[in-house]
Amino acid sequence: MNAHFPAGFRWGSATAAYQIEGAAAEDGRTPSIWDSFSRAPGKVRNGDTGDVATDHYHRFREDIALMKELGLTDYRFSLSWSRILPGGRGPVSQKGLDFYRALADELLDAGIRPVATLYHWDLPQELEDAGGWPERATAESFAAYAAVAADALGDRIATWTTLNEPWCAAFLGYGSGVHAPGRADDLAALRAAHHLNLAHGLAVRALRAALPAAAELSLTLNLHAFRAHTDTPEDRDAVRRLDAVGNRIFLDPVFHGRLPADLVADTAGITDWSFVRDGDLDTVCAPIDALGVNYYAPSVVAAGTSETPSPWPGAAEHVRFVPLPGPRTAMDWPVDPDGLYELLVRLRDELPHVPLLITENGAAYDDYADPEGDVHDPERVGYLRAHLAAAHRALADGVDLRGYFLWSLLDNFEWAYGYGKRFGIVHVDFPTGRRTPKDSARWYRGVIARNGLPPR
Repeated sequence: MNAHFPAGFRWGSATAAYQIEGAAAEDGRTPSIWDSFSRAPGKVRNGDTGDVATDHYHRFREDIALMKELGLTDYRFSLSWSRILPGGRGPVSQKGLDFYRALADELLDAGIRPVATLYHWDLPQELEDAGGWPERATAESFAAYAAVAADALGDRIATWTTLNEPWCAAFLGYGSGVHAPGRADDLAALRAAHHLNLAHGLAVRALRAALPAAAELSLTLNLHAFRAHTDTPEDRDAVRRLDAVGNRIFLDPVFHGRLPADLVADTAGITDWSFVRDGDLDTVCAPIDALGVNYYAPSVVAAGTSETPSPWPGAAEHVRFVPLPGPRTAMDWPVDPDGLYELLVRLRDELPHVPLLITENGAAYDDYADPEGDVHDPERVGYLRAHLAAAHRALADGVDLRGYFLWSLLDNFEWAYGYGKRFGIVHVDFPTGRRTPKDSARWYRGVIARNGLPPR
């Protein structure tokens, strides 16, 4: 297949602050919930923390040189709330802002568009101590932080994302507790989901007020590609339940200004949703310029009972997940690019006027440097090729897809897995910080150079 993408298609890679920056206590930065969570016994594999990560805080120029060598047109990164506003509120850290100014300037000098995400899961610990995302005040603090960031960086950064994967922040952080802050409370998870939606809407207002009119604003969701195990009414209803709490809990408020009625009914035993105040949904439904889609694998579901009830409040007692056959990544996730196509086509049909970006897609494999120092990762190349082919098929079928951001540029701190899972197209030797482009990096460089997939 020699598939070409549209002129101007955006080719990027993505990272997150806590996963790569390090410098956890430098220049005024205060702890986030991931600093605290990674120090709690048994929460992160091997007791790993992001204290050093890939030391991007000190090595960002080296990393941007790698991006330029790859030919990236865009680089999606996140800002550390704790680095800009230590403690989440109050005085601004000029040193923190100076780091992001220097980062953006270096990207622009390299001809790479900076794409800034305001929140990639690293809530300042002081805000969590005050109640965290289940509390309305956190959304209000987020809007103030967005205004500070836009005022300081809006002359350099024209593309902004409010939140990355609020489903994970709400349901893995407050529902199952496998992510920071490690709370397991269905009501807290549902409250967090609403207040993350509210934070998005409030931040869009703050960004519009501070940024030039041409600025691009977006939201990134890890939408779930659910499939029914069979075509029975019971299995289709299992998909409906999961879709409500996995997808429509964000899509409906953000794009339609409403809560899904079936979600409210399914969760009636948990909450009456009285924490949603008059006017909230109008705020959440602020117009945006693009929707970011993060995709890794689909899920096959059937009627039954999940062995692990969280993080699916209102659904888990009615559904079970069915293993998908075929190859799997080092995360034990199935490799199924058709799920990406299905998701993009769904969004084409449901949100026909909303441009889409694939803001994360990639795979972890057990990579290593051979005796010559090379890193061969043919499985990742195969994964990327198949998913880009699915994206191209979606484009051919009328999906308004504007870009693709590979996850991830660098091997990094992979949340609760610590340093045990490698998603990067650049290998990082964590003890020394040495960067080595993998075969997948060279392959991706070729894709970008031809604006399309090479022949096999």
